[in-house]
Amino acid sequence: MAFQMPDRGGGPPGPRVPVGAPSRRTRTLLTTLGVLAVLFMAFVMFSGFWTQLLWFRSLKFSSVFTTTLWTKIGLFTVFGLLMAVAVGLNIYLAHRLRPPLSAMSLEQQNLDRYRMGIAPYRKWVLPAVSVMVGLIAGASASGQWRTWLQWVNGTPFGDKDPQFGKDVSFYAFDLPWYRFLLSFGFAAVVLSLIAAVVVHYLYGGLRLTSPGARATAAATGHLSVLLGLFVALKAVAYWLDRYGLAVKSSDFKATEGWTGLRYVDANAYLPAKTILFWIAIICALLFFATLWRRTWSLPMIGLGLMALSAILIGGLYPAIVQKFQVQPNEQAKEAPYIAKNIEATREAYGIADSKKTDYKGTSGASDEELRSAADTTAAIRLLDPNVVSPTFQQLQQVRGYYQFPATLDVDRYAIDGKDQDTVIGLRELNVEGIPERNWVNDHFKYTHGYGVVSAEGTSVTGTGSPQFTEKDIPPRGKLGKYEPRIYFGEQTKQYSIVGGPTEEIDYSDDNGEKSYTYTGKGGVALDGPLNRAAYAAAFGEPQILYSGAIGEGSRILYDRTPKERVEAVAPWLTIDGDPYPAVVGGKVQWIVDAYTTTNGYPYSSRTTLGDTTADSLTDAQRAVLTRDNQVNYIRNSVKATVDAYDGSVKLYEWDTEDPVLKTWMKAFPGTVEKKSAIGDELMGHLRYPQDMFKVQRELLTRYHVTNPSTFFSGSEVWQVPSDPTTKGREDVPPYYLSLKMPGRDAQDFSLTTTFVPNKRQNLAAFMAVNADASSDDYGTMRLLKLPSSTTVDGPQQVQSKFNSNPEVADKINILRRGDSEVQYGNLLTVPLDGGLLYVEPVYVKGAGTSYPLLKKVLVTYGEKTAFEDTLADALDVVFGEAAPSGPGEGTTPPEKGTTPPEKGTPAPGDLQDALQDAQNAYEAGQEALKDGDWGKYGEAQKDLKDALERARKAEEAAVKQE
Repeated sequence: MAFQMPDRGGGPPGPRVPVGAPSRRTRTLLTTLGVLAVLFMAFVMFSGFWTQLLWFRSLKFSSVFTTTLWTKIGLFTVFGLLMAVAVGLNIYLAHRLRPPLSAMSLEQQNLDRYRMGIAPYRKWVLPAVSVMVGLIAGASASGQWRTWLQWVNGTPFGDKDPQFGKDVSFYAFDLPWYRFLLSFGFAAVVLSLIAAVVVHYLYGGLRLTSPGARATAAATGHLSVLLGLFVALKAVAYWLDRYGLAVKSSDFKATEGWTGLRYVDANAYLPAKTILFWIAIICALLFFATLWRRTWSLPMIGLGLMALSAILIGGLYPAIVQKFQVQPNEQAKEAPYIAKNIEATREAYGIADSKKTDYKGTSGASDEELRSAADTTAAIRLLDPNVVSPTFQQLQQVRGYYQFPATLDVDRYAIDGKDQDTVIGLRELNVEGIPERNWVNDHFKYTHGYGVVSAEGTSVTGTGSPQFTEKDIPPRGKLGKYEPRIYFGEQTKQYSIVGGPTEEIDYSDDNGEKSYTYTGKGGVALDGPLNRAAYAAAFGEPQILYSGAIGEGSRILYDRTPKERVEAVAPWLTIDGDPYPAVVGGKVQWIVDAYTTTNGYPYSSRTTLGDTTADSLTDAQRAVLTRDNQVNYIRNSVKATVDAYDGSVKLYEWDTEDPVLKTWMKAFPGTVEKKSAIGDELMGHLRYPQDMFKVQRELLTRYHVTNPSTFFSGSEVWQVPSDPTTKGREDVPPYYLSLKMPGRDAQDFSLTTTFVPNKRQNLAAFMAVNADASSDDYGTMRLLKLPSSTTVDGPQQVQSKFNSNPEVADKINILRRGDSEVQYGNLLTVPLDGGLLYVEPVYVKGAGTSYPLLKKVLVTYGEKTAFEDTLADALDVVFGEAAPSGPGEGTTPPEKGTTPPEKGTPAPGDLQDALQDAQNAYEAGQEALKDGDWGKYGEAQKDLKDALERARKAEEAAVKQE
């Protein structure tokens, strides 16, 4: 090795330093940097923990955080230690039971090199391997905290499964925990077995390649015990598999997610599992017996017998039963098991009490009676919350840094003493619209939205815009006084720092910007340096630590969407995809529906939440949380509120009989308030949740049938129709509507949907659930089943008739003049005196108006169709009280930008002449129709068509010329 001598003048030589070795200063610097890096990473980890704890404390849900944390720590510690001890003990035993070294074979000579290499580190290998497997096992076990809490706090359902007579709670709470313990046991035994085999082989207890390969008596006994434990665990698995048959899923008669025993399960698999259980027990005892007999001959024979039995009894025998007993008479064999599945599924999804009645689909009432009934049967909602968001945005946005959600919500309010279906949205903050983007503006100045905007659902103004019942800034309208500032909302994703020395922009009016300082208790205080440093590290934003914009009273708001907040404080709940705002007690409250679910309800078929809750309106914002979860039991057990000003969360017990909710309330005491704590005003705004309804309607496409033979045949299978107003094939969404169902005395705020027969488009049934939480009839489902012998038009057929109707098409062409766009609203279905009334609002978005306005209403009843300016006019036409308007009559042209006259110049003569010819042809056709002269009527219709075509071409030419 080369050395260098430092030049010290003439002094004595210093210590020799290897060439290229780092100096002491460099080593000190590297050590310091390493320590600082470790400290920094430790603080980052601490900041994540600390900020989480502060967030939960700010909401007064710290017990959720601590209970979850300590449960995870407990499981990590217990199962990590168990795994470490199990593997470490077997490594120790294998080493302790090693044979004395004797004449070295070639195999042992090769292994000796490894033994010598390990020898210096032998004391560290055992703890290192034990710690490693313990950490992995502990991390895996900590993820089972929900399973543990449900097992410890499990509440009986009070219902027993029909096969084994066990309470449903055994399958929902106990069996998952037992399965976890079994899988942990298998992992511990397998890892111990692998470790023992390696050590025995390394130290000569197992000899594989030398002549007469064998194991020492000590190794034989040790490995036999481990193999015996493995086979014993397999016996436990066979026993649990017997109960697992009650929650086993399979595809049966095109029913995805079918769950429960079938004939072959009860008569082949169940006895097979029992027989295999006893064979495994005997085989395990044979392995344990090697402690005395020191031979593997009998255990290996037993193991072979178990494997052969698994193939013959567990596989071949059930296949024979299915082939020769079930298939020749499948309907009769499966009928008792289908009945059990139907009963369990209907109970588990809350559809057992749905009321199905026959409905004719046609009416014998007079037109006068039908016209009168139309005014009282339903409050037809013309304002489509899925269409008019751009209109709210255009008319009520006020400033570019505000926005409305893409889909508004439907609620009901007492307006002028009368309950009114209301379309409502909040004016939330839009950071993309902030005039000048910088850190202070984004997080200190522009911090909140402002105000509620609502409109009557059943009427519009003369121009087709919403009839606002609450509007403007400052708010004015009919909802009373309330705190208008929206700090927490569906669109509010970024963090804000409020309440400190930096004043916020409250709103702007003609007198300029108004400032405001937050006075609520929401968020986490940033007064102390520890909190500021923790949030600077957690958010990766150093300015939080040293910015002068933060001072006394500053609070940081984050995780601001209602879904995020409820899901965080109640991680055992599944959150509905559509929170909605309501003005309650002078505050804006977000109302969030939440569900308890399980995947362990015996015989109940499974469904995937993401699939069954998707429709034509589903997007990232409206998607249900945990959308990939498979469940076979669901209850809307909790109603939650989130205050839009301070973000406070309250959970209310809604389903007081739900055993799953009772279990979680025992696990997290004090987090859910009693149902009696819900005030009358809040109760008036609670409604039946959409996602729950969509899950139930999907199940009812098959499970409206209660007769096993009919269910087996599949002749009564329904499907949810595709939305006819969209281009895709997504399901039509359910609609909120105040409706008087047959047999009811008055209108109920309801959630409605339709069904069509499988792979057909005619109507099969109409369903409505009472969605008014303040009603004694809340949650009652009523199914109106149409006769199978007759065909009543379904939504897609009705839409097709609208589109192909010549008179409607002519009026639509006029509405589409220039660059105007016609947009169809929700197609509402209303049962009316034995028949079905369909109503669809039609919106027009002109070239000069970027928002849709209601211009026409399509109505059909039976074979009669009308397309008029108002709902009343359309009903009058359908029921014969008025004549239909002509192509130009009552058709309000788009407000701006559709024809050259917008710029003050006259329209081209060709266009005016064509429109006049169209009007003359229409009037001539009406006269011919009255006289019964069909020849003249046909000529007039041809002239009308020609005139409209000339008008279209003339307008296109005018637009091009412009």
